[in-house]
Amino acid sequence: MCTVTYIPQPGGHFVLTSNRDENAARSPQHLDREVVAGASLIFPRDTAAGGTWIAASDTNRVVCLLNGAFVKHKHQPPYRRSRGLMVLDFFRFATAVDFFEKYNFEGMEPFTFIIVDNGQPYELRWDEHQVHANLLDPQGYYLWSSATLYPGEVGEMRQSWFREWLGSSEDFSPAAILDFHRTGGQGDDWNGFVMNREGLVQTVSITQIVKKMTGISLVYNDLLRNAVKQDALPLDFLKHNRMQSAN
Repeated sequence: MCTVTYIPQPGGHFVLTSNRDENAARSPQHLDREVVAGASLIFPRDTAAGGTWIAASDTNRVVCLLNGAFVKHKHQPPYRRSRGLMVLDFFRFATAVDFFEKYNFEGMEPFTFIIVDNGQPYELRWDEHQVHANLLDPQGYYLWSSATLYPGEVGEMRQSWFREWLGSSEDFSPAAILDFHRTGGQGDDWNGFVMNREGLVQTVSITQIVKKMTGISLVYNDLLRNAVKQDALPLDFLKHNRMQSAN
C-alpha cells in the first residue's frame, strides 16, 4: 500500500499497480471474493484486520489504499475503523462522490485513496481534519508514495525515478509496468520500490489490476513466497447502472 502507479492504456483502459510495504506477518497467501452491496469483489485480504489495501469490482470500480495523507502523522489508536475495512465500505456507495460526501471519516487514521470509478480516477486524502478530493486525468500518468514511509525529499526522489522511466520508455504494457515496480530505485534498500528496512518493514507483494473492455483482472505477486495468484471478473454494466439508479 506504499507505492502506487496509474498508467493509462489504449482504448480508455488502465493499469493500477501497488507495492505493499508492510510487516511480513500481515501478508496474505490467497485472493478472496466477496459480494458487497450486490457488487462482486476480488482482493487480497489482510491477515490482521480482515480488510484489504486494493480491490476491484464487476461494476467497473477499483480502490487502492496508501497509509498517510500529506505528511507523516503520529499514530494514536484506537481508531474508529480499520482503513482496510474502509476499502470494502467504499463499494456500498453508488459513486465516488457519494462516498466522499456521505462516509463518516471522523476517527479514521490518515490515508490516501486512489479510486477509479467507471473509468474516472480520483485521489482522496483524509488528514484527520478534512477530506481533500481531486479529480484526475484518465489519460494522466501518476505515482504515489506513502507519506508515512517516504516523506518530503524521499517522495520527490521517487517521483524523479518515475519521470525518468516515463521519459526513457516506450513500453507501458502491464508487464513493463510490473518490471518498473520491481526495479525502480534498485540498489536503495531503504527507499527503492522493492525495499527492506532491516526486516521490520519490507515490500511483501506487488498487486496489479488491469482493466480491459470486457473485464478486470487482478494479479497478486507474493514476493515472500515467490508465488503468483490471479483472478478476474467480467464487467457487468447492467448491474452498475442498476446500482447507480437505486441510489
